[in-house]
Amino acid sequence: MSRKIKIFDTTLRDGEQCPGASLNIEEKLEIARQLTRLNVDIIEAGFAIASPGDFESVKQVAEKIKGPVICSLARCLKEDIKRAAEAVKPAQRRRIHTFIGTSPIHMEKKLRMKPDQVVQQAVEMVKYAKSFCPDIEFSPEDAGRSEKEFLYRIIKAVIDAGATTINIPDTVGYTTPWEFGLLIEDIISNVPEIKEIDLSVHCHNDLGLAVINSLAAVRAGATQVECTINGIGERAGNASLEEIVMALKTRKPFFNIETNIKTEEIHKSSRLVSNLTGLLVQPNKAIVGANAFAHEAGIHQAGVIRARETYEIMTPESIGLKESKLVLGKHSGRNAFIKKLKGLGYTLEKEKLEKAFASFKKIADLKKDITDRDLEAIAAEEIYITEESYKLDKIEIKSGTTVKPSAKLSLIFNGKKKEAKESGSGPVDAAYKAVQKIVGQKPKLVDYTIQAITGGTDALGEVTVRIKKDDRIYTGHGAHTDIIIASVKAYLAAINRMVSLKS
Repeated sequence: MSRKIKIFDTTLRDGEQCPGASLNIEEKLEIARQLTRLNVDIIEAGFAIASPGDFESVKQVAEKIKGPVICSLARCLKEDIKRAAEAVKPAQRRRIHTFIGTSPIHMEKKLRMKPDQVVQQAVEMVKYAKSFCPDIEFSPEDAGRSEKEFLYRIIKAVIDAGATTINIPDTVGYTTPWEFGLLIEDIISNVPEIKEIDLSVHCHNDLGLAVINSLAAVRAGATQVECTINGIGERAGNASLEEIVMALKTRKPFFNIETNIKTEEIHKSSRLVSNLTGLLVQPNKAIVGANAFAHEAGIHQAGVIRARETYEIMTPESIGLKESKLVLGKHSGRNAFIKKLKGLGYTLEKEKLEKAFASFKKIADLKKDITDRDLEAIAAEEIYITEESYKLDKIEIKSGTTVKPSAKLSLIFNGKKKEAKESGSGPVDAAYKAVQKIVGQKPKLVDYTIQAITGGTDALGEVTVRIKKDDRIYTGHGAHTDIIIASVKAYLAAINRMVSLKS
């Protein structure tokens, strides 16, 4: 009989700590709703003490999300734990996750505490957290570089104090799978009390080993894995949820381990997180990359046509992806459009649906083949943008080898048309300067990324931009067959997000 492990998703906490991945409360709620559909066991909704915004977002998730355990991170400090307890209090099922450094370098250089002091602090804070919440997780930070005997000592002490989950983090991605798997085995052997509670792991990807380290730990006896959608997180990121889950599912005879994850929601979860954070998924990313189920080599194509399993070890359908190419065209009606979107997992409100259908018709006139990826981009335009304070009305671009690039555009603001004309080093630069002139603000452009959704010269292009204003990052997303228009739509989406959050 196979055993089942818990999936602890920290996309909203560790994932959001990825530079430039800042999310507002509504975006966090949208991701939390999708994580619920994905059926994760625990959602780490944030670090409540970090800021008033973090506290409010954790609280909102705790109030509105039903099903998963809702968790907040807290250092082994009373003020952290109290704040975390207040934030998760509305949840049907709540958890406080507290941590303290246990490696020699963390204790000496960061904490400036002796080992005995660290153990005492951990025990006192676990007991304090227990007074607010029955479900307490404890992490010895930087466990991968901690001395084993000290780990055994502090783990036993916090279990005696009331911890219900012990998490072993490879905080800096230092260990290898052989070492990490052995560490888990040694902890189980030397702390017998841990067999009565959950033993979790949290691996970082600094050496590209986060997923394999997590799998090695699970095989060694861990009962919970902490991970993020698309593997986003601090520095090189965290263990990727989709890779861990699909490895266990695809290689079930080897691992003999199951999860509660509804894998058909994986692709949609990946797209949602990518669009809201502005962090694009690399084409060759395992499971959710654009090329994950693509076959270009003739011998591969021939094999897949004869028998899919010759070159595919899992089906696209198993992660919620459809393979169909030419699905809809300019003669397709609204009902077919709605049905296809629902088949892809998207249900839009009436107003957004009408806008999406209008966008579909425009694009269908511009390109011959409308694929699932095109439809997802159209849906994303309506799902992932904030309220439009500024709307694009018209744009004219002049560019070439003998003329200075310039852009003339008009925006609609409060029902009134505003126009501007600017020149720049290129057409996008000129268009952005014109937008800045109309809006009256000049945020710093931190990142500008173009991605072709499908092949061909008429491909729908996606543009993601990140702008910075007053030390805050705002992300915008746009899609169009004209990459200049897509660029302006993405920039306006970021501007609108900035305006809405400041109002």
